[in-house]
Amino acid sequence: MIDSPDSTRGTAPVVTPTPKTAPSTTPPPMWVTGLLLASLAAVAGPWSRPDIALVCGIALALLGVSAYAEETKSISKWLIQACVVILGLRLDLSMLAGSALAGLALAVGTIFGAIAVGMLLGRLLGTGREISTLITSGTAICGGSAIAAVGTSIGASASSMAVATGAIFLLNAVGLWTLPAIGHALGLSDVQFGQWAGVALHDIASVGGASKEYGPTAFDTANVVKLTRVIWITPMALLAGRFLHSGGAIGEKSPFPWFVVGFLAASGLRTLFPQIESQKAQLASISGIGFQIALFLIGLGLSRDALRKVGWRAIVQATLLWIILAGSSLAVIRSMPA
Repeated sequence: MIDSPDSTRGTAPVVTPTPKTAPSTTPPPMWVTGLLLASLAAVAGPWSRPDIALVCGIALALLGVSAYAEETKSISKWLIQACVVILGLRLDLSMLAGSALAGLALAVGTIFGAIAVGMLLGRLLGTGREISTLITSGTAICGGSAIAAVGTSIGASASSMAVATGAIFLLNAVGLWTLPAIGHALGLSDVQFGQWAGVALHDIASVGGASKEYGPTAFDTANVVKLTRVIWITPMALLAGRFLHSGGAIGEKSPFPWFVVGFLAASGLRTLFPQIESQKAQLASISGIGFQIALFLIGLGLSRDALRKVGWRAIVQATLLWIILAGSSLAVIRSMPA
């Protein structure tokens, strides 16, 4: 029987709500988890090197053998910070002060020089102010950490941050492989190479990885120089947020790099207990392995989509700025008295 129009007149249609589908929590296949764990164990071994660890991570990511994206990102971040704190146990405060003061002028000069040149290149290439600011801050200070902090402060879009991070990541990988070879070819001392790596390489993990292969003195020097740059993340983010905010939503406040405080506290502990000196080699080994694992996890976080998003303007700006920064800082370091 068909209802007459009058029988349903004035009756609101009944809409059955569509049940919400819970987000998928299906774990990756066991073979993927097993392969990742086996690769992690391999890159942490004494036979591995930082560049090999990074290549393994990138290869697995590009082959689609990756999982636990959020977990690996978080673990790599905390692992790098823990390794930096461990490094503090290798240097007493007097050694730290000497290295920091020696590299302070170089750090400040190259930071502000890179910012000026980077913004100029962005204008000339038409990269766009948002992406240009992110690339410049990442090159001038501390790679992905600076991009995340400055991007948050200026309200940058997720796509802009992905493009800038991708461009910096590619150059960081190139630098990890090429800088030690150039240093050896030019006959740079451990101190000279450490200063150069601390300025020219973007991320702390790559600084630690490249300088570890060069020598223990280079390892310590590079990380101290890098930390004199890392402390500029917060001022840079605050200034960028004040003058360059893009009008997008502002996220959380830029985080203060508390691991630098941990590094200083560890150095103070080393000063109070000189007997820690006897464990210097073991501490270097632990932090070196930590940096290798972090590089593997960073490489694992690369995706084909991120590579596709990196346009030619962004990669050209990042490359030119990096070459100018690396070349000028190398010239200054070689001209400095030994």
